[in-house]
Amino acid sequence: MGEGRHCYVVGLGSNMRIRRNSPRMAIAMALAAFPAHGMTVVATSRTMASRPIGPSERLYANAAALVETVLDPPALLAALQHMEGEFGRVRRGARWRARPLDLDIVLWSGGAWASENLSIPHPQFRCRPFVLGPAAEVAPHWRDPMTSLTLRQLARRHFRAVSR
Repeated sequence: MGEGRHCYVVGLGSNMRIRRNSPRMAIAMALAAFPAHGMTVVATSRTMASRPIGPSERLYANAAALVETVLDPPALLAALQHMEGEFGRVRRGARWRARPLDLDIVLWSGGAWASENLSIPHPQFRCRPFVLGPAAEVAPHWRDPMTSLTLRQLARRHFRAVSR
């Protein structure tokens, strides 16, 4: 990683068609758009299907990307929200409704970050298999700054607990 650059694990999700493309294709289109928004994609996970949280009935396509950028956390959040808007996401109305694209900063190489509208690590990533599994694929040795466990360890613990 170059000087002044940061690495992030970004979670991607979609459960709506975009320009006649499936949610799985929306993930691929978003990944292809990252460089135009100042991000270099270092690694990507597989895309998986998951059930929605909340009232939406449409299945989600989820993935994670390890990206490198000069953007600090607030600037990256702004870039990701701009991308969501380009893909048709509107940030009003019901919180858990269907969305064409959802991009979340899960972790970053700088450790923890907290501001009024951004918390890193993502507050819910440890209990959401559709985030934790893909994140562990792209950055298995990254440590959660809150627990000091690697993403691989967190994923194993979560999936072992769920299978009991």
